[in-house]
Amino acid sequence: MPTRKRLGDLLQEAGLVTEEQIEEALQAKKNDQKLGDALLEHNFITERQLIEVLEFQLGIPHVSLYRYPIDEQVLGYVSREMAQQHYIMPLKIQDNSLLVAMKDPMDYYVIDDLELATGLSISPVIAAKDDILYAINKYYFKNETQTPEEEIDTDDEAPVIRMLDQLLTTGIQLKASDIHIDPQEADVHVRYRIDGRLQTEKIVPKQMQNALVARIKILANLNITQTRLPQDGRIKTTVGVTPVDLRISTLPTVFGEKVVIRILDLNNALMDLTELHFSEENYKKYKRLIGQPSGLVLLTGPTGSGKTSTLYASINQLNREDVNIVTVEDPVEYQLEGINQVQVNTSVGLTFASGLRSILRQDPNIIMVGEIRDQETAEIAIRASLTGHLVFSTLHTNNAIETIPRLMDMGIEPYLVVSSLSGVVAQRLVRQICRDCKTEREPTEMEKDIFDKNGVEAGPVYYGQGCNVCHHTGYRGRVAIHEVLVVDDTIKSMLLNQKSMIEIRDYIRSEGMSFLIQDGLEKMKKGLTTMEEIMQVSIQV
Repeated sequence: MPTRKRLGDLLQEAGLVTEEQIEEALQAKKNDQKLGDALLEHNFITERQLIEVLEFQLGIPHVSLYRYPIDEQVLGYVSREMAQQHYIMPLKIQDNSLLVAMKDPMDYYVIDDLELATGLSISPVIAAKDDILYAINKYYFKNETQTPEEEIDTDDEAPVIRMLDQLLTTGIQLKASDIHIDPQEADVHVRYRIDGRLQTEKIVPKQMQNALVARIKILANLNITQTRLPQDGRIKTTVGVTPVDLRISTLPTVFGEKVVIRILDLNNALMDLTELHFSEENYKKYKRLIGQPSGLVLLTGPTGSGKTSTLYASINQLNREDVNIVTVEDPVEYQLEGINQVQVNTSVGLTFASGLRSILRQDPNIIMVGEIRDQETAEIAIRASLTGHLVFSTLHTNNAIETIPRLMDMGIEPYLVVSSLSGVVAQRLVRQICRDCKTEREPTEMEKDIFDKNGVEAGPVYYGQGCNVCHHTGYRGRVAIHEVLVVDDTIKSMLLNQKSMIEIRDYIRSEGMSFLIQDGLEKMKKGLTTMEEIMQVSIQV
């Protein structure tokens, strides 16, 4: 039996963590969380470092499952539930022992359980957590859905329940924001949006399509007989141990109903303002904006740019016992304690505008309007901000400065915009370079040119080489880039004197405001993202 060393000792011996860091991780970790996961969460180590230490210290080899020839005959030895729960993947039998890829080869309890269950001796190898998850989803799921056609009994709900459970579990484990169930002519494609990119993960047999859609509709309390009109609903459930809120949207297409499931992971719902990747300067400006007693603060950006996360983080920061915060949203994405949240319901006449009117009679201090979509909502929000309320909302514009003409285009009088608007935050999400395979390089001539044009000093830049942890994409997770426009007295007088947006832009540039692209370039120098990502979301100014 190998000598049972503790992970903390191994990492300390390797000089990767200090005693203090281990203490901090131990105190902060959740009940059943392992030390390795707590250290990763605190960014004290990377997954690659963890694997290398275990490989070197324990003499256990590390495998990449990306193209590993897994013997599908051995899947029967380990149940999918056990594989998912403990992050293990059986690979093959050799010399009367079962080769098993494990995230944590020091989990001797799991090894003992496996030996008892299989009657074989276990040879553990190390693999990255996401690598194991991809393998589990690829092999176990394939075997579960490959039922011969004549065996699929349309009255038998079990395969469909299992399949939906599997789709959701996969979505949460892969940290997907959305699951797309796309009916095609011959089969059904399941795609996951991971870090903002859609990728096909599964192909489901066509004959399971109707049962799968019906199952989702039943859970979301939708009309199961209505297949020719779009429907929206939500499901609150627990997948494994993760509480999730699912938003469901169905859309009739030529080959049947397409379903999109938006996953709202309630564990990750509430971020702190400090976790939103604001630069130091932008953070100070934004704190000042939301610290004011009244005024209108707008967040702008396209769908899926993290506006809601920023709004919730802001409101959470301001949520105190002596403040009455009321929101009107469509839909209420996350339910927050101590905040009065109103769900828009147009079918009974509860719109943003009517909800907002009623809110003003509720003696609020802070109001959040999910989105300004029309002139009526904009006018009430502006009047509320002029009568001593702090109002937050979102708007769809390309950058911060375009918000001003957009409000005027909605039919708002310029003097009202000038007197109410305190500030605008424009935001985008870009993919973050994987910490495990981040590599430094010198900038190209084109990159130097872009740095130069935007007044940012060029320095070394980084890219992800691709590894098992990020599934060979070079990216893992996303980071926000911002521009924060504070509407000061000079901008107000320029607007009242009908100066053009170009003149206002020149003024804020001369004041040193950092635009989206400049914030992106600074984050690029810090090794957070790449030029390709910034170029996709920001316009050079």
